[in-house]
Amino acid sequence: MTKRQLTLAIDVMGGDFGPRCIIPAISRCLQQHPELNVVLVGSADPVQHLCRDHVLPPERVRYVFTSDVILPTDSPSSILRAKPDASMRVAIEQVRDGAAHGCLSGGNTGALMVLAKSVLGTLEGIQRPAIMAALPVAGHACYVLDLGANVDCSAKQLFEFAVMGSEAVSELTGIARPRVGLLNIGEEINKGNQQVREVSEMLRACEELNYIGHVEGGGLFRGQADVVVCDGFVGNIMLKSCEGLADYMRGETRRALTSSRTLRLMGPLLRRVLRPVFDRHDPGRYNGATLLGLSGVVVKSHGSANQAAFEAAIGQAILASQAGLSQRIAKRLDSCRRPGV
Repeated sequence: MTKRQLTLAIDVMGGDFGPRCIIPAISRCLQQHPELNVVLVGSADPVQHLCRDHVLPPERVRYVFTSDVILPTDSPSSILRAKPDASMRVAIEQVRDGAAHGCLSGGNTGALMVLAKSVLGTLEGIQRPAIMAALPVAGHACYVLDLGANVDCSAKQLFEFAVMGSEAVSELTGIARPRVGLLNIGEEINKGNQQVREVSEMLRACEELNYIGHVEGGGLFRGQADVVVCDGFVGNIMLKSCEGLADYMRGETRRALTSSRTLRLMGPLLRRVLRPVFDRHDPGRYNGATLLGLSGVVVKSHGSANQAAFEAAIGQAILASQAGLSQRIAKRLDSCRRPGV
């Protein structure tokens, strides 16, 4: 079946490598996804120069040139009025104006959240959007939220995260009733802080969700849940720790394979055996965090993403846009608020 055409607005100035990484990634994705069209948003000179070196079908690409860029050092509170023509903001405005189905940026996370919330607004009843991304666990992906948008969360906000995450994962993976767990310091019902204990009661009372209870850090990686909910402070520390651990283990393995003459001789064979494991746990393969709770699709790429990782983020943005996540989440939130649900 032919997939419906969709358009992504891409902030080509965001991230550590900017257009020189993003333009080649877009070129490859246009070849791999015939349904994809893009709006390239950024400064004219680098974009035009790089686009001459890569295959970009003119009928599937539109350019919106801007005069400003959001910097990593810009404070989120300062960018609303200070940079009206920044590439990140203009890319989000493409979604607001109906010129794109979704937006992707690798820029300043705080600025992206503030701008997206200001330009697009949140779904009715949502207090704060949340950032959700996938982690490789026990042979499949586990989706975790929030990963840094909200340091302090009330029980109501954590409940909203659970509802949004459940619906998003159902649409993105095809799992009819994703298992939803709360990240906690123990599985016992009386463990955790006040917010965790309070939201646990709210989730147990919600028949719309497949709530399985508390999940410890080790349980997350044993695949006990499809969706794991936590506040952004805990979630961001966990994410960065996992990424650091993956890099550390790859480095340790490389050192081990060169630690003796025998292992050096066996190195090519061992690398072939281990490559699928390392590839599956490469954080770049899971790049692309979705901002849930907005009235439009916005996806955040890791700032340090290389070309392959940015291609993965484009893939996530395509999935989120095809699924119509905002509309689906709004419907699920409404059903969870109905009396008796």
